[in-house]
Amino acid sequence: MQFQSHTTTDRHGYSLRFSPFEANYLLVATSQLYGLAGGGSLFLLEQNPNGDDQKLGELCRLEWSDGLFDVAWCPYAPDIAATASGDGSLQIWCGLDGESAADGQQMPKQPVICLQEHKNEVYSLDWGEKWNYHSLLSASWDCTLKLWDCNRQHSITTFVGHNDLIYGAKFSPLIANLFASVSTDGHLNLWNSLDFAGKPLMSIEAHASEALSCDWSHFDRNVLVTGGSDGLIRGWDLRKMRTHVFELYSGEFAVRRLACSPHSAAVLASANYDFTTRIWNLERGEAAQEINAQHTEFVCGLDWNPHRAHQLASCGWDSLANVYTPQCLI
Repeated sequence: MQFQSHTTTDRHGYSLRFSPFEANYLLVATSQLYGLAGGGSLFLLEQNPNGDDQKLGELCRLEWSDGLFDVAWCPYAPDIAATASGDGSLQIWCGLDGESAADGQQMPKQPVICLQEHKNEVYSLDWGEKWNYHSLLSASWDCTLKLWDCNRQHSITTFVGHNDLIYGAKFSPLIANLFASVSTDGHLNLWNSLDFAGKPLMSIEAHASEALSCDWSHFDRNVLVTGGSDGLIRGWDLRKMRTHVFELYSGEFAVRRLACSPHSAAVLASANYDFTTRIWNLERGEAAQEINAQHTEFVCGLDWNPHRAHQLASCGWDSLANVYTPQCLI
């Protein structure tokens, strides 16, 4: 297995994302003291393109005064990204240009914009694609979601419909203006970003316990998945939402992050609180095709490289960011 890694010393990983423009770059959002106190750091990492070095290169590191829990690249500019913080704010950073960093040019010390409205931690962030290039979606532990225009200082809409902490929210990549959210109230909510009343289109009990993660299929516009603290991964079809269309059991520990593959409609990855990442293939049954125990703490971040078939990245509380291709997909 080709494997590259980086240690974010004294910073614990919460989220990471591959660049939509450059196959070798990824951002990692981290926090001090497991996100309970202290500041946060955003790392811009680079893969060795030849793959003959097991270490990811650190191109730059940006600091924030509170923990960083999520990160999203701008879909139309290769050097801009946004982060979500424990102080209830969003930060938009520019100058995240790997070539400039490699050449030793000065990197930004502060974000160009700071958006502050949430009253508690912002735990999830998504930057709109295709139909929503300028739209940022934030999900917070204050039980609200907010839609932002990244060119404005104030949110466009506040969405209210969960009764507990919101852990994740994602735009549909295939249906305009539709997004999903999950919460520790166990519910999966669907929303129209153009509904300025801020009420959900639909709310279903996705898990009997906390719902911690969701993601959309990149191939079937009707399919999305949720993961919960019950160790279950459930698939949902927008045409028949009364019950889930499939269920996978990943063990007794929580499913913290899900990522549908952009390379195969049947492949799904999960990050679990048993320190593992798991690869699932819906065409090959309900058992995980591969279980990777590369971490020694909770795995919180997970992302597929859109440029390289089946390449996956993970990060966790053990301060490790790993990039590899699962053996079962080679």
